[in-house]
Amino acid sequence: MKHIPRKRFGQHFLSDRLIIDAIVDEINPQPGDPMVEIGPGLAALTQPLVERLGHLTVVELDRDLAARLRTHPQLTVVESDVLRVDFTELAARVNALPSTRPGSAGPHKLRVVGNLPYNISTPILFHLLNHVDVIEDQHFMLQKEVIDRMVAKPSTAAYGRLSVMLQWRYAMQNVLFVPPESFDPPPRVDSAVVRMVPRAEPTPINTKLLEELVQVAFSQRRKLMRHTLGAWLTKRNFAGEFNVQRRAEEVPVEEFVALAQVA
Repeated sequence: MKHIPRKRFGQHFLSDRLIIDAIVDEINPQPGDPMVEIGPGLAALTQPLVERLGHLTVVELDRDLAARLRTHPQLTVVESDVLRVDFTELAARVNALPSTRPGSAGPHKLRVVGNLPYNISTPILFHLLNHVDVIEDQHFMLQKEVIDRMVAKPSTAAYGRLSVMLQWRYAMQNVLFVPPESFDPPPRVDSAVVRMVPRAEPTPINTKLLEELVQVAFSQRRKLMRHTLGAWLTKRNFAGEFNVQRRAEEVPVEEFVALAQVA
């Protein structure tokens, strides 16, 4: 029976074979890689991935799709809202599978892929940030506008909170453009694929403090930070040096991170 895409799940199913092959090539799955796919849907990416991997773990919220996926002998299906999945615990489970890089020493970090629901893509990215220590890399299809913000440089219109919070922890690259006609039904926006590789030696900071600091800094992005971050720092009795006579979009990621270390 044909599956009807559900708007409440933000379902747009990838259907362009050339694009699918290009995405799989960018992911470059190797036999036994401990990989998790978020939102496999109708298995457009799932099938070519599992053919190369031998086994794949998938996270699917739609119970009808999850039931279909369970008929595939090479899939482990986690039927859940991805925001409720503990990826640290899932990494341990995936590593326990006999198919995971047989003969090599473990445990291995997860490779995470997926066509993320655009309506909750940012919450998913922040959720995975909490589990980044068990992740080797991430390849996601997202709304192009979101990826533009993720990889944006300072002093550009796209640079903002998402840029800072993710660039602190990941090296990121927009690797592939995906037009609307590659999906069924076509979304009203352009899409793209991003590669996210956790930095090997990130600056140790209080992530919650960085998140709060950046949120305050960009809360009125057209104004100088003395109106926002300056007041926040004063309340914290900050006695160090930080130039608040700038707009938040002018401040490089490294400066926000350095401030979070001493604020």
